[in-house]
Amino acid sequence: MQRSLYLRKLLWLFLILHGFLFSVTAQQLLPVNEKNYADSLRQIVYSRSADSSKANASFLLSDYWRAKDTVKSRMFLTKGKQLSAKNPYLNALYFFYEGQHLSAIHPEKAQISLYKATQKLMAFRTAASYEAAAAAWYNYGILQRNKKGDPFVINILLNKSIPLAQQSGKSEKMAHYYSQLGTLFMYNAQFDKAEAYNKKAIDLLEKKKPGSSELMLAYLGAVSNFIYKGDSETAKILLDKAKVILEPHKESTQYPYYYYNEGLYLISKGYFNNAIKSIDKGMILAKSLNQSTLLQMLTFRKYDIYLQLEEYKKARDLLVKLLKEGNLSAEVNNRKMFYTQLASVNEKMGNLKEAYQWQTQYSKLSDSINDSKLKEKINELEVQFQNAENQKKITALETDKKEADLAARNNRLFSSLLGASTLFFLSIALLAFAFYRNQKKLSEQKEINHQQQLKELHQQQLLSTTEAMLEGEERERRRVARDLHDGLGGMLAGIKIKLSGEMSHGDKNPNPVEIHKIIGQLDNAVTELRRIARNMMPETLLRFGLETALKDLCESLESQNISISYESFNLDTEMEISTQVIIYRIIQEALSNAIRHANAQNIMVQCSQNGKTFFITVEDDGYGFDKNILNQKKGIGITNIENRAKYLNGTVEIHSAPHEGTTINIELYV
Repeated sequence: MQRSLYLRKLLWLFLILHGFLFSVTAQQLLPVNEKNYADSLRQIVYSRSADSSKANASFLLSDYWRAKDTVKSRMFLTKGKQLSAKNPYLNALYFFYEGQHLSAIHPEKAQISLYKATQKLMAFRTAASYEAAAAAWYNYGILQRNKKGDPFVINILLNKSIPLAQQSGKSEKMAHYYSQLGTLFMYNAQFDKAEAYNKKAIDLLEKKKPGSSELMLAYLGAVSNFIYKGDSETAKILLDKAKVILEPHKESTQYPYYYYNEGLYLISKGYFNNAIKSIDKGMILAKSLNQSTLLQMLTFRKYDIYLQLEEYKKARDLLVKLLKEGNLSAEVNNRKMFYTQLASVNEKMGNLKEAYQWQTQYSKLSDSINDSKLKEKINELEVQFQNAENQKKITALETDKKEADLAARNNRLFSSLLGASTLFFLSIALLAFAFYRNQKKLSEQKEINHQQQLKELHQQQLLSTTEAMLEGEERERRRVARDLHDGLGGMLAGIKIKLSGEMSHGDKNPNPVEIHKIIGQLDNAVTELRRIARNMMPETLLRFGLETALKDLCESLESQNISISYESFNLDTEMEISTQVIIYRIIQEALSNAIRHANAQNIMVQCSQNGKTFFITVEDDGYGFDKNILNQKKGIGITNIENRAKYLNGTVEIHSAPHEGTTINIELYV
């Protein structure tokens, strides 16, 4: 019975404090092994990787440092912005990380940056842009929460963040937003709804991302909810699961939040001394990690324990300390709670004068809030009254109109003969039916014609693309014939002449020097033959697949003056060979352009696949060119790339400027 009463009190305190508790569950989603994560990002930033890779790593490091060292966070944010100058997507992504950086130090500016990010990121239809937009909307909602309330954040989660996370294909992100939705319902005492969303999150994460920080935070969010529901046994099971994830990573910044929930569980069981030990551990870590809000939350829980143990002086001193620090008492409703708690604890200590003073402050603050609410209520009632008056006028006008219409209809009915009226309406019905039938047939015929036109247009486009590819293949055949005739043919003719000369000496022993020269020429001929064969159909593509063939192509084109880096992600090994050949030819043509025309020294090739969509990026540091030239005349190389891309229903984007290199982004449907 006593434990049940205490759980109800725990729930009451929870509902009072729900306004500032939310900051814990909105913390950073860093991997559990944070040190290795930061080290790997730092290596990318200071490596010879492409600017786009280094910019993305810089943004992630800025987010990593934002709660630890704002100077470092700003440094990496600036570095990421400089590196992303040529990339429209990364320029949009910059506003998201700027909002993240400003969220704790300039919340108003952070809201502007995050909202700007939501608008700019939606211009890109990629998995990464959907994922970033989902996070930008969510964090924007969190910053607006004090102003617009929980319904606003719930609406953003349901209609923005969760659908966008679903479009990105990142089920772990969708699960995280389910968990946050559960937390919001918990803070509004809708524990059954909270449990349902927490279960959705945990089921998804246990299947898709076991051992992750998202799963650990989902466990801890569910722990709090089960404790407030009075189900401490289930809470303990989830608490232990969270500990298993955290235990190998002693340096994790998530430990204070774990100790907070462990303390909450121990309090619910009445193990107050053990709860104090857990909370003290959390306070030490929160202080060292500069987690001020979480530190004060832990302190408040300690106050709650002292209150239960009737150690009122310790309880009062902790409450006064929290009030002076100001983080939690900045919000008016929280300050009211502090005043009433201080009045209560001083009364229990026998300090009636101090209890009266705190109660007076509480009353003044309540009166101020009530006055404000009264004015709002009066204005609301006035608006309702005006709306009601307008509605009465509209209703009266509608009634008059209906009465007038009814009188006119009756006059027409009585002035017309029944037979004539029947004939008239029958004629109208027959005409309407005939007109409807004709219109329906006409619409159906128009739709058939429209579909036929679309089909013919598609066939014409396909024919044009096929003709362009056949023309390119014919040019390729002529080039191969020229290589065979001028290159390999010339070499073999020379070898034949030399061998004939050696044979003309009769019985004389052949000249070893000449024989070695002939062997060398044969080696060159074999090398030339292999080069021609690779250009026609690379053997590695047929034997080992696209990924190995592309890697082999990049390595074969490298030289002392040209460095080519190749990266690939999630390529489908079961792709049709004809499609692989087209992709191979596209990248071969792009590399040929960069080497022959751009005089590039560094070339980066990236290939990735998401379902049926295949992405190619080829970036070089060559001469570059004015993109307006492409509107007047396109070279054979770019034309070949575009024709092959069209054959796979793809698109080609070229970003270039004189002396600034060239980036080609290609999206294909395979």
